[in-house]
Amino acid sequence: MLRRRALGGLGLAVLLPGAAARAGAPIRLRDALGRDVLLPGPAQRIVTIFSSNTELVAALGLMQRIVGVEEYTRFPPEVAGLPKVGGRLGFSVDAVVAQRPDLVIVTPARQAANQLVDPMERIGVPVMVLLSRSLDEVLGNVRLVAQAAGVDARGAALVQSLQQRLRAVDEQVNARVGGQPAPRALMITGRLGNGMLLVARPGTYTNEAMLRAGARHAIPGIGALAQVSPEAALAADPDVLLFAGAQSGLDDLARRPGWRDMRALRAQRAITVARAEFLIPGPRTFDGIETLARWITQTQQKGWG
Repeated sequence: MLRRRALGGLGLAVLLPGAAARAGAPIRLRDALGRDVLLPGPAQRIVTIFSSNTELVAALGLMQRIVGVEEYTRFPPEVAGLPKVGGRLGFSVDAVVAQRPDLVIVTPARQAANQLVDPMERIGVPVMVLLSRSLDEVLGNVRLVAQAAGVDARGAALVQSLQQRLRAVDEQVNARVGGQPAPRALMITGRLGNGMLLVARPGTYTNEAMLRAGARHAIPGIGALAQVSPEAALAADPDVLLFAGAQSGLDDLARRPGWRDMRALRAQRAITVARAEFLIPGPRTFDGIETLARWITQTQQKGWG
């Protein structure tokens, strides 16, 4: 039995208790680390470590199968009442085992994979490690989670929908008025106590999302560095400044010495983007791409000046 529920702007099918498959042939998968993951049947009790993995399961309409999450997971709202199995200080094997999971999904951040993979393997709990370095990997993760849960068709349908949305954005970007070049954009994703800035960098899904929305990197030679100095950001003088966070954070940055002279701020082309859409890899990332693409197109139609 299925019931429709709105979740994060997507129409998702939510399985009511008892509707999920309870048995089936063993499922063999290969995760992002090249590990073989063997499940005796579709996963029914899933512990998701980090928001991105929780959102993947929820986007497939399987929220009721999640039995434990990481402490800082906030979306969807239903996670608030779920047991917490760790957080920034580490992850508790005992807390995970207490939830009697038949699948643990982790991401190799904050040592989560190192702390959980080996112990779970020793006690016979399947662990699947996911990476999200590109939009293709995000889509691949949707398929993997769907396969692990025995809802392959639902995963394929969600992937097809997200791909169609990306193609629509590509058409919008390619039809840019007058064939104008993509604006040079800098996306700030955080600020450090030493004054350095965290920025979207090549080789990440965040940077790819920015490019797919119709922008190009204002510091193309940044390489693998995630940090830049304020001086480097000001020297780049981007056409567009994107700030992943609250408006108050962008306003505070704009008040710093030298920033009011940046091209993007002078022309009022500095905007905030949702952290949940650009810093948590999952279906909501595609919402962010669409929103940013619309804003860039509308801004370009007015002229860069």
